Amino acid sequence: MAKSRKIIVSCAVTGSVHTPSMSPYLPVTPQRIIEESVAAAEAGAAILHLHARDPETGAPSPKASIFKQFLPSIKQQCDAVVNITTGGGIGMSMDERLEAAHWAQPELCSLNMGSMNFGLFPAAEKIGQFKNAWEKPFLENTRNTIMSNTFGQIERVVRELGQGYGTRFEFECYDVGHVHTLHWFVEQGLLTPPFFIQGVFGVLGGLAALPEHVMHMRRLARDLFADQHEFSALGAGRHQMAVLTLTALLGGNVRVGLEDSLYLGRGEMAQSNADQVRKVRRILEELGFEIASPQEAREILALKGADRVAF
Repeated sequence: MAKSRKIIVSCAVTGSVHTPSMSPYLPVTPQRIIEESVAAAEAGAAILHLHARDPETGAPSPKASIFKQFLPSIKQQCDAVVNITTGGGIGMSMDERLEAAHWAQPELCSLNMGSMNFGLFPAAEKIGQFKNAWEKPFLENTRNTIMSNTFGQIERVVRELGQGYGTRFEFECYDVGHVHTLHWFVEQGLLTPPFFIQGVFGVLGGLAALPEHVMHMRRLARDLFADQHEFSALGAGRHQMAVLTLTALLGGNVRVGLEDSLYLGRGEMAQSNADQVRKVRRILEELGFEIASPQEAREILALKGADRVAF
């Protein structure tokens, strides 16, 4: 039987993984990111995880000048928690990855908990015609590049954003070693509870989207952090809804969005982020769960509040 607790639904609106040639529905311009974010919030997403893109080409961009074109409007039009990326995109420097967060001083930021291979190159073989010249090299270059998140880089983010602005973190864990890395930082006294742990399953180079992997990471988080954490998960691509349903049954929260999957179901492309939010909400409510509001999510995660951000 489902618990009476409330589940936090996060929505990752655009990301830096998928390219415009993969879906006509991927939001690229600031106006489309605003529209998609507000609609996802209205559908039930308590947290909006946001990246920026060059509005002309759709390429991932770390520029605060682009974030400035959509963050204030999203805040004005909905009450959802705004969660800014610090991962940025593969190949970006740390200064670039932190530029928008330093400007925004948000309630919540993502923080990847380890360096890893992040293989997007198989997708290049599935696209017949690319809309933009940057897309194919961007995907193929992941065969020979690493997503860098060293101990020093992680500590920099914690000190500059966490200690500097009171920002809290969505700790993105692509493997079980990342959960242990988080625990090490906690033992050093650099982080305080509650810890929002986001398990990522189905990325080539990280844990596969298998039930046993989800259950193991869930159990590990409980063993290391007991009642001082909130667990969430995302399933990349076709694994999205299965991973999220299992995670909810295991007592966790969920994340959807076009950053994680471009589809709504087998062979059916999602036409909006809100479509995915509505679908996972329907699944969860039919299982007997309740969905957390943005204010409830703030209380659960001990966030500083939207009145203390810089946008």
